[in-house]
Amino acid sequence: MTTTLNRPAAGRTAASKPKPTFRQRLSVFDMKASPYFYIAPFFILFALVGLFPLGYTFFVSLFDWHLLKGQGEFVGFQNFAEVLQDRFFWNSLFNTVSIFLISTIPQLIMATIIAAVLDQNLRAKTFWRMSILLPYVVTPVAVAMIFTNMFGEQYGLINNILSSFGIDPIMWKNDTLPSHIAIATMVNWRWTGYNALILLAAMQSVPRDIYESAAIDGAGSVRRFFSITLPSIRPTMVFVIVTATIGGLQIFTEPRLFDPVAAGGTARQFQTTVLYLWEMAFQRQNFGKASTIAWLLFLIILLFGIVNWLISRRIATNGDDRGAASRRRRKRPLAASAKADDAGLAAQAAGAPAAAPDSTPRSGQ
Repeated sequence: MTTTLNRPAAGRTAASKPKPTFRQRLSVFDMKASPYFYIAPFFILFALVGLFPLGYTFFVSLFDWHLLKGQGEFVGFQNFAEVLQDRFFWNSLFNTVSIFLISTIPQLIMATIIAAVLDQNLRAKTFWRMSILLPYVVTPVAVAMIFTNMFGEQYGLINNILSSFGIDPIMWKNDTLPSHIAIATMVNWRWTGYNALILLAAMQSVPRDIYESAAIDGAGSVRRFFSITLPSIRPTMVFVIVTATIGGLQIFTEPRLFDPVAAGGTARQFQTTVLYLWEMAFQRQNFGKASTIAWLLFLIILLFGIVNWLISRRIATNGDDRGAASRRRRKRPLAASAKADDAGLAAQAAGAPAAAPDSTPRSGQ
């Protein structure tokens, strides 16, 4: 007697997976979605206080917008054409770039030197580090009052010192270059210590054994600074340069408070772009052109940032290439010396007299 066995269906043989529970689904969702929830507050805040004002400013720049009357007729890019033909705009842009160059370049150089000095083994290091941050803590109004009295044309401290040496007083508020130097001095006094602390934090992250090895090889303090310190803090230096560029092109408080009566000077000799924007918006009450100036300034800052990034990237690439080339040059004599040592050991094992060791010092010793 034979019996026939019916094979079960393929679907029945396969073990059916149990449905995941609600807790398991919640755990999977948490693992996938939690990173996005963690970074969402930043992007939401950035969209509210960054992207939306930027887009709305561009929208306002396309209209004849009055401060009190509100939105007017649509003019398109007419505001951009008129602002680009305005000589006061180009004058403010020249003043902005001039004050930016006079203030930023010495500021970064002094901040780097101060950070290098504070990175040494000094007594009362905490005291000195806190001292250089005090100018940043002082309010800009107090800084402006102090430096306005110092750079006074009739009774200022600096002109009194110059007159004691028989030098004619300098017109700090009426001449273009002296006013730029005075405002740049205010900026440098306030921001040099802040940038120095950022660079100091980067310098302290450099391993100390690299300095010790360089000192054993005979490198002096200046050589160690340019060959080890500066290449090691390159990313932080790029950050400081970019932030200083953005802040320097947006300067407003110092020139506004330097001469509170005539904002920007009697002949606009130190009126910056942001100060001209403020005049266009709240004195001339033309929000359309003010928004146009804001957008042009944004594009200029973006252009400066891209140029800084390209230059920093080029410097970083050249530095890495030089470092790789120097490492290859160091490896070549070491490899040749290792081959000579191996040949000498083989000769000793075979009974042949070993060659005299080379008395030429190796690279790096």
